Amino acid sequence: MSKIRKGDQVVVLSGKDKGRQGQVLQVVDGTHVIVENINKVKKHQKGNPNQPNQQGGIIDKEMPLPVSKVAIWNTGAKRADRIGYKKLADGKKVRFFKSNGEMLDA
Repeated sequence: MSKIRKGDQVVVLSGKDKGRQGQVLQVVDGTHVIVENINKVKKHQKGNPNQPNQQGGIIDKEMPLPVSKVAIWNTGAKRADRIGYKKLADGKKVRFFKSNGEMLDA
């Protein structure tokens, strides 16, 4: 169980996009995530005539960020927060915010 998952709202802690927020689109591996509209680069892409929707040109693309450079956004406290785990009485493992104890997974 990873601390940051697809669909989480995160904020960037360092780098050129420091302070910007976005939604996690994909967890690439255990150490990198792709965040919506964050860490965009220009890619020179060659067109492929066999795929009609892939045209050539310069496209904007989101690149992976290390998980250590993002923190989950706590909407209640309006700031970045850390994540912890605890087990409920029924044995289910859930994530919670360290600052106020509020649960993420209901």
